[in-house]
Amino acid sequence: MKLLFITSTRIGDAVLSTGLLDHIIRSTQGVRVTVACGPAAAGLFEAVPGLERLHVLRKGPWARHWRGLWRACVTTRWDVIVDLRMSAVSWLVSAKRRHVYRAAGSREHKVVQMARVLGVSPPPAPRIWLGADNQARAESVLPPRGTPLLALGPVANWVTKTWPAGHFVELARRLTAPGGPLPGAPIVLLGGPGEREAIPPLRAALSDLTVLDLVGEGSLLDAQAVLERCALFVGNDSGLMHMAAASGIPTLGLFGPSPDHLYGPWGPKTALVRTPQSFEEIMPPGTDPASVAPVMHTLTVDAVEQAALRLWERHR
Repeated sequence: MKLLFITSTRIGDAVLSTGLLDHIIRSTQGVRVTVACGPAAAGLFEAVPGLERLHVLRKGPWARHWRGLWRACVTTRWDVIVDLRMSAVSWLVSAKRRHVYRAAGSREHKVVQMARVLGVSPPPAPRIWLGADNQARAESVLPPRGTPLLALGPVANWVTKTWPAGHFVELARRLTAPGGPLPGAPIVLLGGPGEREAIPPLRAALSDLTVLDLVGEGSLLDAQAVLERCALFVGNDSGLMHMAAASGIPTLGLFGPSPDHLYGPWGPKTALVRTPQSFEEIMPPGTDPASVAPVMHTLTVDAVEQAALRLWERHR
């Protein structure tokens, strides 16, 4: 079976869509997969079982990226197309079956919405596939197995979603203190290549502790392999948070000006904690995101620590 899977540009949305792809792969013998997604998320799909092609949608004028996808796909007779971007391409190429996501203003979590595209219940959990080389690179930069690691995601793609660096410092000290849940644990800092400039102040403030700064190092799958070795993740609402949740480790997401009912971390070992203000209070309908004042500082270290401890006690 030949499958065309058209998914998101953003890392977080792409991660949330992987459960649907995993469901198809597990339920269909011999599936041959073509994935189309944006450049930021492309690295997530490099080890997908049965992957024949990874088509990167690089935005261009006059929808040039969609024209490129059409040219790449029009000569193929597809058995199934799953289109989570509502593109015209899925209707302009030959296919036996088409499943197209329809945005309907639902307040259900995105994983639930995507599962409805195929009528799958319960919604399949996100899944990220790794190669042996990704696991080997993680082993080469981490302490020996059995060493508990605290992973932090201190950056987000929008500064207004970012918890203050000083708060992360205080939280890391509490969680790795002698009386904390991870006494003496090394702290792993994770993030993308464009996020390195935010890290030096945080590293300096933690200079007396063991810190592994992996921000901007390696590929997305390398970062995923590192996450799978960690004991606990705490981070801003970001693609990295969704990757941590997909890895199966206890994951705590920090929310403010983003809708946690749609984008909270998904999985049995996840939790979230948000600012005292609701999303609707921070972002009333019609709000220009550029005009939103910083609010993440109102989420206290005490509140995040208590949420982390509750999550740890449930799933340690």
